[in-house]
Amino acid sequence: MPEAFPTLVQVVLDTTDARALAEFYRRLLGWDYAPGHDEVDPAGDDWLNLRNPTGGVGLAFQQVESLPPSTWPGTEKPQQLHLDLTVPDVEALTVQRDRAIGLGARVLLDRTDDPDEPLYVFADPAGHPFCIFVG
Repeated sequence: MPEAFPTLVQVVLDTTDARALAEFYRRLLGWDYAPGHDEVDPAGDDWLNLRNPTGGVGLAFQQVESLPPSTWPGTEKPQQLHLDLTVPDVEALTVQRDRAIGLGARVLLDRTDDPDEPLYVFADPAGHPFCIFVG
């Protein structure tokens, strides 16, 4: 049986204004919001998704309280983003956890007991966060 790999679903950008940044990329790329993300949420726009019309990798925007702007290409304040990867089920999540650790990742958060969205948050070898979850 061929080795199974997780699928890259979206790139998540942290931002202090998720709606404004999502709108920027929506207009820049000509993409659409995921269903339910196109209207202002009275509870707050803390997570927004844009879908790639070709079915490729999407973009998500996560609201954070503060975020120092990147000084890239300088190194004082690095770029801010993380990757979301999905697997089809909890068994595959366990396999990919073991693979990630074997490749040098560290587990930052184990939320595998969440019945709605089991997931792991990892730090890659350079310390950048990424998630693998059942999608």
